[in-house]
Amino acid sequence: MGREGEKAGPAGIVAVTGAGSGIGRAVAERLLSSGDTVVAVGRRAALLDTLAAAAPADGAVVPVPMDITDPAAPERLRTLVAERFGRLDGLVNCAGLARFAPLESARLDDLDRMLAVNLRAPAALIQALLPALVEGRGSVVNVTSVGGVLAMPGRSFYGATKAAINSLTRSLARELAPRVRVNAIVPGPVDTPMYDDLGLAPAQTRALRDGLLDSTPMARFGRPDEVARWVQTLLDRDMSGWVTGALIAVDGGRSV
Repeated sequence: MGREGEKAGPAGIVAVTGAGSGIGRAVAERLLSSGDTVVAVGRRAALLDTLAAAAPADGAVVPVPMDITDPAAPERLRTLVAERFGRLDGLVNCAGLARFAPLESARLDDLDRMLAVNLRAPAALIQALLPALVEGRGSVVNVTSVGGVLAMPGRSFYGATKAAINSLTRSLARELAPRVRVNAIVPGPVDTPMYDDLGLAPAQTRALRDGLLDSTPMARFGRPDEVARWVQTLLDRDMSGWVTGALIAVDGGRSV
């Protein structure tokens, strides 16, 4: 991702949460292939280590194993970025949590956990990293969900948390412009390990996936790399330097 006034190239320093697997992993790999440095944040150190081992250059990945809902996490990441780089060109909030249940059996503690991961943590990280993002004339990309723009019976708590991060994206885009751009990618059903951790029985998960497939005009699940290329586009000033406050659907037509 190029810096303004320069040719696009291996100049970017980008923090990516959820970098160990799924869309976050695909984003990190795509940025690395373009020569960027990735501050890779995730709960599972082993997955971050494999990302670093496969990186095209030593030091291209800075693994940061941590839980982003830890109250100390934002300050820890702010300190690391400030001391090691002094600036940040991009922050990609990819980490997410999904718990699906109809209202009668939905758990309020699951709602609290989803709010912590899907809304509070991204907000806290943007706040903590704002000085570094301003220094880098950087960009925030929140990876949200089509669940934040569609009615979600049986998944209403999850959808509400995603609607909240979509709203935060648009409000911060106006508040932080022109210093920092803030956008969101709004994926539809993407084939990631998330479907193994929904709190549903296997038969319920299969029924959910079948229903999502039936309601997606492109008749297939998306791939993580198909979302990652749009994230990279929004980070790139040459491609998207006049884009902020956008919620870009990458959903196989599901929200049409």
